[in-house]
Amino acid sequence: MPAPVVLPAIPATTSPFQPDKVRHLIFGTLAAIQLTIKELHKRGYAEPNDWSQPLPTGRPGEVMAILTKRVEELPQP
Repeated sequence: MPAPVVLPAIPATTSPFQPDKVRHLIFGTLAAIQLTIKELHKRGYAEPNDWSQPLPTGRPGEVMAILTKRVEELPQP
C-alpha cells in the first residue's frame, strides 16, 4: 500500500476561507453535470438548487457547477 500523501501546512491568511465549509466543482457536459447533481441528490448529499447555474469554462461543450456545503463539526486532532 502506498504511503499517504502529506500536504504542507497552509499559513494563516486574511482570506475569507471558512474551514467548516467545502466547495465542490464539477466539470463536464451539461448533461453529465445534470446527471451527477441528480445522483448526488438521490444519495441525500445535496439539493439540486444548492448548486450554481452551469457556468461556461471556455472549453467547447464544457461547463462547470459549484456547490458550497457546510460540513458537520470536524473532529479535533
